[in-house]
Amino acid sequence: MAFNHLPAGAHDALGPLSRTPVTHSVPMANTHRPGPPTPPADPRPAPGTVLDRLSRGPSRAARITHTEHLPPRAGRHAVWPDRIRTDVVAAITAAGIEHPWEHQAAAAEHALDGESVVVATGTASGKSLAYLAPVLSALADGAEAPNGRGATALYLAPTKALAADQRRAVRELAAPLANAVRPAVYDGDTPVEEREWVRQYANYVLTNPDMLHRGILPAHPRWSSFLKALRYVVIDECHTYRGVFGSHVAQVLRRLRRLCARYGSDPVFLLASATASDPAAAASRLTGVPVTEVTDDASPRGEVVFALWEPPLLTELRGEKGAPVRRTATAETADLLTDLVVQGVRTVAFVRSRRGAELISVITQERLAEVDRSLPRRVAAYRGGYLPEERRALERALHSGELLGLAATTALELGVDVSGLDAVLITGYPGTRASLWQQAGRAGRSGQGALAILIARDDPLDTYLVHHPDALFRQPVEATVLDPDNPYVLAPHLCAAAAELPLTEADLTLFGPAARELLPQLEAAKLLRRRATAWHWTRRERACDLTDIRGGGGRPVQIVEAATGRLLGTVDGDAAHTSVHDGAVHLHQGRTYLVKHLDLEDSVALVEEASPPYSTTARDTTAISVLETDSEIPWGQGRLCFGSVEVTNQVVSYLRRKLITGEVLGEAKLDLPPRTLRTRAVWWTVTEDQLDEARINPEILGGALHAAEHASIGLLPLFATCDRWDIGGVSVPLHPDTLLPTVFVYDGHPGGAGFAERAFHTARAWLTATRDAIAACECEAGCPSCIQSPKCGNGNDPLHKRGAIRLLTRLLSEAPATGAEAGTTPEAEPGAAADAGAAADAGAAGDAGAGA
Repeated sequence: MAFNHLPAGAHDALGPLSRTPVTHSVPMANTHRPGPPTPPADPRPAPGTVLDRLSRGPSRAARITHTEHLPPRAGRHAVWPDRIRTDVVAAITAAGIEHPWEHQAAAAEHALDGESVVVATGTASGKSLAYLAPVLSALADGAEAPNGRGATALYLAPTKALAADQRRAVRELAAPLANAVRPAVYDGDTPVEEREWVRQYANYVLTNPDMLHRGILPAHPRWSSFLKALRYVVIDECHTYRGVFGSHVAQVLRRLRRLCARYGSDPVFLLASATASDPAAAASRLTGVPVTEVTDDASPRGEVVFALWEPPLLTELRGEKGAPVRRTATAETADLLTDLVVQGVRTVAFVRSRRGAELISVITQERLAEVDRSLPRRVAAYRGGYLPEERRALERALHSGELLGLAATTALELGVDVSGLDAVLITGYPGTRASLWQQAGRAGRSGQGALAILIARDDPLDTYLVHHPDALFRQPVEATVLDPDNPYVLAPHLCAAAAELPLTEADLTLFGPAARELLPQLEAAKLLRRRATAWHWTRRERACDLTDIRGGGGRPVQIVEAATGRLLGTVDGDAAHTSVHDGAVHLHQGRTYLVKHLDLEDSVALVEEASPPYSTTARDTTAISVLETDSEIPWGQGRLCFGSVEVTNQVVSYLRRKLITGEVLGEAKLDLPPRTLRTRAVWWTVTEDQLDEARINPEILGGALHAAEHASIGLLPLFATCDRWDIGGVSVPLHPDTLLPTVFVYDGHPGGAGFAERAFHTARAWLTATRDAIAACECEAGCPSCIQSPKCGNGNDPLHKRGAIRLLTRLLSEAPATGAEAGTTPEAEPGAAADAGAAADAGAAGDAGAGA
């Protein structure tokens, strides 16, 4: 397949940047007295050497804006608690682990004491073994019971791949224990004929929150013997349960605890997390039980070299409104992955989107074919939406070393054991500092040195970060934000709980203070009916089908090849309007397809294979109305507000963009129905006097507001625990509800997710960073690195860079200097804007979030 990309080697002709590399050496958080690194198992080039090779040539070297050196760290050993069975300790020793690290032994001690515990240490620090030692010991004890299942354990992973990987690890570790430990995966890929065996005989069941929600809890009578003996619940990668998804999982776990109590068990929760801020509080909010934290990482670490890489400006190309355009992070990553594979450096390139992973894989394969015909088969893509057999084959190829390079989405980020990697490329800031370190930690997992490179997208947040490295390397990782009391989350789980067992007054405490207020509404909607002392589910359909815990809307859309009827994969229903609309380009396993028709009624997208020289980007319009103002703070004459809003969003067209360069080739109209979202938002207003003082006349007002909105959405993820697709925004020169020029930023999920509220409480720091990021950009009138958005429904028109700087400066001059509204230390799950549209009403400009 032909792609219109720059030929290999062309990168050095694109013009150097003026910035010179900066080198710093600091210890990572939670480090201890550095000692000599563990000797590598095989001689490999040092990470600094690999980086030097990548940066040869004046243009390449100038793209490195900062290099961080994290020194090696010696490990600290301990001994297993004597309550761990000797045969379990022997099995661990047989696996090559003579002594645990101190944090592993400490976590096991808490588990044995019956205390729920969260282990929040670095990637590859042995978190799995910290919970497996007490779990395997309990299961081996339980195997001696008359029924052979006197103790059981449940393992929850956010992805199927991680659960499958953990089963392999448990089987290998527990092999000397014979049949005492019987692990089994129970998810949507488990054959029907195996499911009954799992329910009746497995004592270590590995699944995901979705299957627990839809498959296990509603069928609890068939799981009664398992639940009755449930001793431990392991929640792996618990930092991923944030926002709406985390809020849903919190309620699923409360339903699990309720059913366990019904069967006479009270399981201990064992959680594993990437390094996080206040992990005990987040874990307790997730599970609803007190949790002890273990955060002192005693594992050794090899040297890590972490480079920040900014693609160059393309002198021969101009974007919308003549703005300068940077080379795409996708193209830059494909170049780097090609070079690393040629050097024999085992590398994973993490990419934010499925399409990006496919594209990087294809371009890398094409370029490698020019060098060595044997190399393209050693590179592949890995993402969600593949069929189970495709995922398993790729995982096997990774384990065997058959693959040298992989372009992967976050489906591979979470815990899947990929040993022996030398380098990680991170294509665009992944959304949080926790995810950044999680991805970077995939390299060097055998104790050797590792290279990590963050390649900036042409995006306000990425540009800010590669020029402000302290925001990455000197800030703590984020706290996890979730809101189990969100009524849009809680209501369907109350129905599901009532369907599992009639809901009583005693249960309401378990589900939180908002539960009692929701019951009359559920009765009025004829979803629940009160009989005597309990509420009952009244309908024939399954209550668990009321909600998708991933926060998506509607059932998944199947992607079907029109000519053959072959199922290629699926896409979330909520994303279908923007990703598989009529005319959309869809990539799957290196092949390109054009969507011929999206059938929303039957949830099917019909595609045919094609080779278009372009990609597609959907555009939409957004209108917003204020439903209720919860909080309001004066900023001089203006106001900072937080409350409930209704967002109406409609995908109206799509752009065709030239591959690699992103040049716009044309726009096509679409006829898709509007969608309405009730959610939470933060908004700020300015008065006529403030505009006069900022020298904002009516001709540039819309552009100044629109530019400030774009940039503020881009920077919010440094302050609120959100992902780029979690938030949206609208700017209006005269909003009918406020009667003033207004900028809104809202949560892209029904009922809100806590992000806009965090923005409200950090508004001064957030908008200060926004103004500084716009002012620091080297462009003249605005570009994608500061105020332009590639998905703006108004075609980035109007935008006024200098007006936005003056407007924000004037607004901030009267912002409160103290208090919650004045801003706090950035505490975030960064990502950037869910920037996707603009409202036509009253000249409004809008950028839609995930749920819009």
